[in-house]
Amino acid sequence: MPRFAANLSMLFTEVDFMERFARARDAGFEGVEYLFPYAWPAADIARELEAHNLTQVLFNLPPGDWDAGERGIACLPDRVEEFRAGVDQTIDYARALNCRQVNCLAGLKPVDLEEEVAWKTLVSNVQYAADRLEAEGITLCLEAINSRVDMPRFFLDTSGKVLALIDEVDSTNVRLQYDLYHMQIMEGDLIRTMECLLPWIGHIQFADNPGRHEPGTGEINFSNVFAAIDGMDYDGWVSAEYRPSSDTAASLDWYSGGS
Repeated sequence: MPRFAANLSMLFTEVDFMERFARARDAGFEGVEYLFPYAWPAADIARELEAHNLTQVLFNLPPGDWDAGERGIACLPDRVEEFRAGVDQTIDYARALNCRQVNCLAGLKPVDLEEEVAWKTLVSNVQYAADRLEAEGITLCLEAINSRVDMPRFFLDTSGKVLALIDEVDSTNVRLQYDLYHMQIMEGDLIRTMECLLPWIGHIQFADNPGRHEPGTGEINFSNVFAAIDGMDYDGWVSAEYRPSSDTAASLDWYSGGS
């Protein structure tokens, strides 16, 4: 089976954040991710990782004001300095957590912002982040997020747009973060798409659709998908980034605990 990781922003939310590391390890996970670590001291998170022998798989660059609805600032021309400061903060946390891969959220394009201006800003910011992170031995991922259900106006909403961005950015340090849930909504044909995109994929996440719950609650045949991933030349992590339909423990029937 693939190497599964648990997203602690969505799983084990029955307990406080710092208690979720132990819950993930007890469930059999060896890797964890979450949306953002910045609300907690990096040293505290590092202690939990070490105490439970967990690998920090990935987290996101600062997204702007998440609680106010912002979903990344990389495409916003008036936020470039803030974006660059966020890269510095990301590097500090990645060093402390021994995290070798991070994700950049492109953001929501304002309706009055010209497409070309947003694109040029995104290219420049991604180039800057990729170069800074490469010097630290950290890979930069870019995620396509569906604009139909979860994030209307999200600037990178298809894998094709991410690949176009990767092609334009002059760096070997940029990869595609492929989320099965988002791409089932936007594109479908998941297995064949992953096979075609495999040379660019740096990280995989999943949830079922509709509902963004655990495997078996929607339309995706995860037995086939996981078997296909297992048969690909992919050595990265596959992260459970779903909202349990009840409690987390009850949602883990799909998972064999790492065996």
